[in-house]
Amino acid sequence: MNNVTLSIGGNLGNRMENIRRALDYIEERIGKIKQRSSVYESEPWGFEAEHRFLNAVVVAETALSPEVVLREAQEIENIMGRIRSGSGYSSRTMDIDILFFNDDIINTPTLTVPHPRLHERHFVLLPLAEIMPDRVHPVLRESVKDLLAIPLDVLSLSIP
Repeated sequence: MNNVTLSIGGNLGNRMENIRRALDYIEERIGKIKQRSSVYESEPWGFEAEHRFLNAVVVAETALSPEVVLREAQEIENIMGRIRSGSGYSSRTMDIDILFFNDDIINTPTLTVPHPRLHERHFVLLPLAEIMPDRVHPVLRESVKDLLAIPLDVLSLSIP
């Protein structure tokens, strides 16, 4: 079995309900969730938007390959109404990114793991640090807690 660490988040619709639905879909289509962070609210990253994002990180145990996890994650996004508008970042109902897949380093035309911008995104690092602060990034060789500088605009929300 493999351990896949996923970042989930969105800023459209009922954001908290979308997080709950994404968790259910992950359990159904990818694997059993072993760890789950709290839900955090943050400003959009890389673009301007009217609504703030809710974000969380989960670790799931899966028998799937990284490529199949990617396909399933994209299918969950589609089921949840994500509309891809071409290039650039935009508002969305759900975004699911593979952060880690075991300790593997993957570089293919369709998949890069660890996620190439993980270390730049506080909205990923903060929930990741909550559940695995000592997790070492296999490329950067730094722990999550060492990569994290907590921004003032991120708020933790309780998860029911």
